[in-house]
Amino acid sequence: MGEILSKCGFRCDICPAYTENIESDEDRAAVSRGWKRLFGFEVPPDRVECAGCNNEGQHADTGCPVRPCAIEMGVENCAYCTEFECGALRTRTGFLKDYLKNGQDLIKGDYERYIRPYESRKRLIRLREGREDTE
Repeated sequence: MGEILSKCGFRCDICPAYTENIESDEDRAAVSRGWKRLFGFEVPPDRVECAGCNNEGQHADTGCPVRPCAIEMGVENCAYCTEFECGALRTRTGFLKDYLKNGQDLIKGDYERYIRPYESRKRLIRLREGREDTE
């Protein structure tokens, strides 16, 4: 599977909740526990699955303001939007910085599983600059 970016620049292909990455109910439960431990929000294991916002189907964050905005603006993702870094996008790009500032301890594997997929701002900026390497 190649790189798949969401509207806000999240990496769906490496997101632990992406449908293609969920193999069992235990996977769902592990993601639910990880999100609770690291980010403080609870998603019941049966809701841990996301088709990716470029697809129809179940979406992990049903209240996301970015997907409907990008669809309305007619852009593939926020990198191509004239309102880049609007308030809707900032709701998705700022939470990691806030989390990391709070000094949460990462255990082995946390970065790759729970942080890297959501480091979207720098990916979107690289796309805006016309660079192919989004990592």
